[in-house]
Amino acid sequence: MDVLKFTLKGRTAFFKKPDVNTYFYFTYGNIHKIALLGILGAVLGLKGYNDQNKEDIYPEFYEKLKDINVGIVPLNDKGYIPKKVQTFNNSVGYASKEQGGNLIVKEQWLEDPKWEIYILLNGDIENQLKDRMINYNFKFLPYLGKNDHIANIENIELIKDVKKVGKLKKLNSLYIKDYFSFSENTFDFHEDEDDELEDIWKYEEMLPISLEEQTNKYELKSFVYSNLLIKSSSYDLIYECNNKSIFFF
Repeated sequence: MDVLKFTLKGRTAFFKKPDVNTYFYFTYGNIHKIALLGILGAVLGLKGYNDQNKEDIYPEFYEKLKDINVGIVPLNDKGYIPKKVQTFNNSVGYASKEQGGNLIVKEQWLEDPKWEIYILLNGDIENQLKDRMINYNFKFLPYLGKNDHIANIENIELIKDVKKVGKLKKLNSLYIKDYFSFSENTFDFHEDEDDELEDIWKYEEMLPISLEEQTNKYELKSFVYSNLLIKSSSYDLIYECNNKSIFFF
């Protein structure tokens, strides 16, 4: 099995949470699979939400890419990406019923986000994506959540003949919490007495993993990024890529 790997980053990003009020919009703390598929759809030139017809179950990018397997490795320290609230005016006239038609909008933006992205190459659509990525032949300009946030794609690499991880100790990527049990005992991290003790850390968040068929609403799972040791696993799609154990979903 071959894997396409690349670095995805930007100055800012905004992955809007749907459960917000009128004046303040929150972001997810990391990129999620639907947003990543949107970026890959832009590379391939696939249509998005705005071009979805009533008879379409899903937007084209999701319909064609939903079954690919991706792995996401946060490159910000311990998976935490700093956030900052940005305030700006929407003065198109119909944005607000207030006098003057001016709406003050507040959005929570991620600052200097960065990830390693891995894609299992096990089908035609993945190989089309590989060819476009390696040749930097992008159909549309990719962005991180909305077009205020341009995405930079670099360090594109093809990793050949990856193997499934045998004895799993740690995961180096985001992974779905439900499939694993962990050891939270610090001393389990060290095989001999001379090892230097390592601080335990864990990032955890509910992130979108799929779209619901009838409404296209996000379906969420609890994702973890941590240095916790894995005690047991009920998941099979874990590959070793450049000495990292990557969870593909």
